[in-house]
Amino acid sequence: SKPWHKDLFKKLAEYKKEIKWVLIDSENLFVLSELKKINPKKIFIPHWSKIIPKEIYNNYECILFHMTDLPFGRGGSPLQNLIINGYKKTKISAIRVEKGIDTGPIYLKRNLLLNGSARDIFLRASETIFEMIDEILKKGPYPIEQVGVPTYFKRRKPDQSNISNLDKLNTIYDYIRMLDCEGYPNACLELNGIVYEFYNVKKLNNKLESNVRIRSKK
Repeated sequence: SKPWHKDLFKKLAEYKKEIKWVLIDSENLFVLSELKKINPKKIFIPHWSKIIPKEIYNNYECILFHMTDLPFGRGGSPLQNLIINGYKKTKISAIRVEKGIDTGPIYLKRNLLLNGSARDIFLRASETIFEMIDEILKKGPYPIEQVGVPTYFKRRKPDQSNISNLDKLNTIYDYIRMLDCEGYPNACLELNGIVYEFYNVKKLNNKLESNVRIRSKK
């Protein structure tokens, strides 16, 4: 759970007061035994990076929000993979969770711009997801099977945050901004046991300006 997911929950709870909302922000609570105590009609999942157990999605309507125009871009690290591949915009797909990674039928899709830092993008995504949840509750769309040839993204690893081999300013800019968010390993350089982590990057004519956090390698 990211900080803005709690803000999303508060916004939904305030906007739809006639609905009883329950926030699950711990993996230990997202288990069948705990869900049975709540007996939810729908489970909205704005951000999740692990396999959801069959026993959960078979018993409850689980609606996951994925940051690609599915079936394009199934899999992990969609934001970073999109930016690395030069995409300036994407769609958020609301899908019903089923067996398979991001394979479920689609309720609806909405546009999302990919400018700014990862945190900026996630905050915009949260606003869009709020609107999508509202539409799902109001209109009750029936999820439609995905159409097209699937493509897949691989989940990125922390060591891929190293920018020492990059030689273009635009690429360095994208690496710094796409990892500039809580919970992600910042773009970095390592020299003589010291790690330089970059964030708050800006483009200024033919140069970049960025904050740098300097620490000893753990």
